[in-house]
Amino acid sequence: MALFQLFILALVQGITEFLPISSSAHLILVPYVTGETDQGPLIDVMAHVGTLLAVLIYFRRDILAVLAGVPGLARGRVAPGGRLLLLIAAATPPAVIAGGLLYATGWVDALRSPVLIAWATLIFAIPLWLADRYGAHSQTVAVLKWRDAILIGLAQAIAFIPGVSRSGITMTAGRALGLTRTETARFSMLMSIPLIAALGLAAIVELARGGMAAISLSDGAIVAGLSFVSAYLAIAALMAILERVGFGPFVIYRIALAAAILLLLA
Repeated sequence: MALFQLFILALVQGITEFLPISSSAHLILVPYVTGETDQGPLIDVMAHVGTLLAVLIYFRRDILAVLAGVPGLARGRVAPGGRLLLLIAAATPPAVIAGGLLYATGWVDALRSPVLIAWATLIFAIPLWLADRYGAHSQTVAVLKWRDAILIGLAQAIAFIPGVSRSGITMTAGRALGLTRTETARFSMLMSIPLIAALGLAAIVELARGGMAAISLSDGAIVAGLSFVSAYLAIAALMAILERVGFGPFVIYRIALAAAILLLLA
């Protein structure tokens, strides 16, 4: 695969995975823009591996706190890190179930429509703006209720529709439930860890059954490395933007992208 195509795929995946603008929608749209053929599942998996590593390293303090809280949970004591682990665990099952059903039934392929992407991108920009603009936002993840974590998890399950954006819908739910901008982004990205890991593992198992092309492994390594760098920088940029501006720039981008897609299709 051409280095330029690998660079574009890694850049798109890394930047869009954690921004509220839908990485899956952008990855689907890349071949339409570049005119290249589909990159194949191994490249997609390795791109997700890179972004997973980026969030693990960026939020390493949270990860270490979670690991430190595990022994306490085994003894019936809930430390802050242990509680964070339980919140993430409560929020994860809806998306895992939804994703499993979509892949098992083959419906996931039916959702890869530019028209659907355009309308989902546009429609789900509205609640993001409303929740950010009018909700009460003073809570931290430390005081997040179990019910709220489950609600955010249910919102995450909708994100398998390309254009909805996993980050976007979970941050919308977090803002609507009272989390500050940076806290809803933090929880959203920590929630992504088990989901990305589960989807990546499932894809690797499927690839192993079908046989991996050795010629693609070097391409996969390049994509993973580039995705890691771009995702790490994107996370840092997102947290800075949310501190100073809010979600407004992402809402505007989503509306512009949806309009551009619809105009091109027309």
